Amino acid sequence: MHKLMKLMAAAAFLLVPLAAEAAEVPHAMGTTEVPDEPKRIVVLTNEGTEAVLSLGIQPVGAANSWTGDPWYPHITELMEDAAPVGKESAVNLELVAALQPDLILGNKTRHEAIYPHLTAIAPTVFSERLRGDWRENFELYAEAVGKPEEGARQLEAFDAHVAELREKLGDKTEERISIVRMMAGQIRIYQKDSFSGFILEQIGFRRPPNQDVDEFALRVGKESIPDMEGDRLFHFTYETGDGEGEKATQEVLSDPLWQSLDVVKAGKVHAVDDVIWNTAGGILAAHLMLDDIARIYGVAD
Repeated sequence: MHKLMKLMAAAAFLLVPLAAEAAEVPHAMGTTEVPDEPKRIVVLTNEGTEAVLSLGIQPVGAANSWTGDPWYPHITELMEDAAPVGKESAVNLELVAALQPDLILGNKTRHEAIYPHLTAIAPTVFSERLRGDWRENFELYAEAVGKPEEGARQLEAFDAHVAELREKLGDKTEERISIVRMMAGQIRIYQKDSFSGFILEQIGFRRPPNQDVDEFALRVGKESIPDMEGDRLFHFTYETGDGEGEKATQEVLSDPLWQSLDVVKAGKVHAVDDVIWNTAGGILAAHLMLDDIARIYGVAD
């Protein structure tokens, strides 16, 4: 702990010259003065990492991807010189301090307990929550790094991507889309206040009644497989590397209840990437999810 406090003190000293040029940013924990043009940014959420990457910034450090070594495949090349600082739920404060950041981006849900330690290292801005509408966090991060105009352009580009896909899909959006995630010891039926649920709503897809609510997810067992029914079903698996996630998936897919679903009999079930459809949670994954839907529905360029 003594070593950590020395690193924090050193980092705070380095930030003194920046105080004359600072902007006030309101966020989940209050208001923080941040440098006008931060150069050494540490990001403590996966979706925040995607936000700064899309703004043309490579962070000096970031929370490890939930899966990957240490990054998701779709961001690995963009993170070439970034240092991993531990998972979102287990940030290594000494590693953060050693990077001498001039701005830290975190999240209240994940990091409220360590907020005082982070603010001792560098100006820190927290988003409020991690659920459906990722754009709220994106706008905050763009403001914090001094690129609100570029952030607005990125969101306009996403909205244009959605609108283009919606037009190509036409009346296919009348399908009721069911979203299911398998993992060791648990199955989730995702609702509208989730990453994939939010994007499906933006496109204009319908949802089964039990998913057409402003909640996150139903946590269920195999006995609830009938509740997964829809006109089309997308499922993905959270795998930690021990094979338990894939084992859980195969148990569901081989269950007689699964085989009895009308959507299964109709051949309208699609296995998709958990990282893209759920876990990464940021703007880069959002674009890739739109591309997946275009490909699956046969409307890709």
